[in-house]
Amino acid sequence: MIGFYILIGIISLFSWLVSNTLKSKFKKYSQVHLRNGMSGAEIAQKMLADHGIYDVQVISTPGRLTDHYNPQNKTVNLSEAVYNQRNAAAAAVAAHEVGHAVQHARAYQYLQMRSKLVPMVSITSRFSQWMVIGGIAFGAASGSTGIGFYIALAGLAFMALGTIFSFITLPVEYDASNRALAWLENKKMVTREELAGSKDALKWAARTYLVAALGSLAMLLYWALQVLGNRD
Repeated sequence: MIGFYILIGIISLFSWLVSNTLKSKFKKYSQVHLRNGMSGAEIAQKMLADHGIYDVQVISTPGRLTDHYNPQNKTVNLSEAVYNQRNAAAAAVAAHEVGHAVQHARAYQYLQMRSKLVPMVSITSRFSQWMVIGGIAFGAASGSTGIGFYIALAGLAFMALGTIFSFITLPVEYDASNRALAWLENKKMVTREELAGSKDALKWAARTYLVAALGSLAMLLYWALQVLGNRD
């Protein structure tokens, strides 16, 4: 199991590096002001209009890096900084979130799959690991792998659902970024320098999802070995 702990350590270190680099990149590109003078909110509204989407509202949401698209009420939620600021980072984030709205309008397959999993994952992710640990402990305490094993197995199934969700999220995020960058470039919304900054910022943002997916898979494999490896 030493190899597994080394793997987890590497993933944790990579996650820390990606997170800190992401913050650094957004701080850097927040200093690259857009020549067109448009705010993140204005960028989002124009991208929606250019795609013929008029039933999605762009709103401001509290916090930092809290930007997201909500398919339930069709809102592009931009953090206060992104909503109001006029720089390459704000343009990248705003266009990316509208990219999700475009996916929704075009019935993008992976977004539909992800949306269907959200209600289940939001529930199962809360107690999947506790079910696995509890099942293993119950089996050890009772001296039997019967009930405890099946409890742990159910926990593993819930954990696997979360891992699948993480990997389905990857194409959703990468596709939204590609749509955003293509629109920014084709509509000449940004200069070459501003586009380069937007690309770099979104590249590092996408890596956070990649690290999360790999971490989820590593934990699933670890607990699967614990449950299935300890069965008599």
